[in-house]
Amino acid sequence: MLVGVDPGREKCGLALVHPDGQLVWRKVVASPMLVEQIGQLVAKFPVSTLIIGNQTTSDYWQAQLGQYYPGLPITAVDERFSSEQARLRYWQFNPPRGLERFIPEGLRIPPQPYDDIVALILLERYLQNPEHYPVHRA
Repeated sequence: MLVGVDPGREKCGLALVHPDGQLVWRKVVASPMLVEQIGQLVAKFPVSTLIIGNQTTSDYWQAQLGQYYPGLPITAVDERFSSEQARLRYWQFNPPRGLERFIPEGLRIPPQPYDDIVALILLERYLQNPEHYPVHRA
């Protein structure tokens, strides 16, 4: 299984998928809880690789995760425009209700963080072309 991480200063998105891309779990966590949350996933599931976005705080989190999970490969994936994609995709997971349905999709603002959906998008990008993304730490 693969864990996707959308790293951030205050919060991080996490997603867990099967190698075929099937979503198992996703969550937004406070950044100080990231290492612990990944530890829980590693203890419960056969995680083979961490996929992490390559922008905000990526280097810091790659170093931290590499220190706590030295045998777990970490691969950085291009996360450009992933937040914009996730903002639109949010509504697939949380269909709008009431009058919100009449607001054009591109103008809707999700009422809660969607970093977990960003993490899922990073995993999907990796799975589309894993050879394109070398392992940074193992």
